[in-house]
Amino acid sequence: MSKAKKAAAPPLGDLDVVALLTDRPADSLARGQVGTVVDTLGVSDVLVEFSDDEGRAYAVVPCACTDLLPLYYLPRVA
Repeated sequence: MSKAKKAAAPPLGDLDVVALLTDRPADSLARGQVGTVVDTLGVSDVLVEFSDDEGRAYAVVPCACTDLLPLYYLPRVA
């Protein structure tokens, strides 16, 4: 019986809007919070900024791409 492979993370780039797929209590972040990718930290990690409605950052944390869901505001083909 083969082991199930974890789904590959979609490629993320600077300024992509993403949502957390997991809680991050150490960073005071909850699943579903929305942030913006501000830097690429390697093949599988990015730096994400979480900001309030006024644009003030309240967290900037490294995240694995597999822990993020890219959000799209325009129609995309699946």
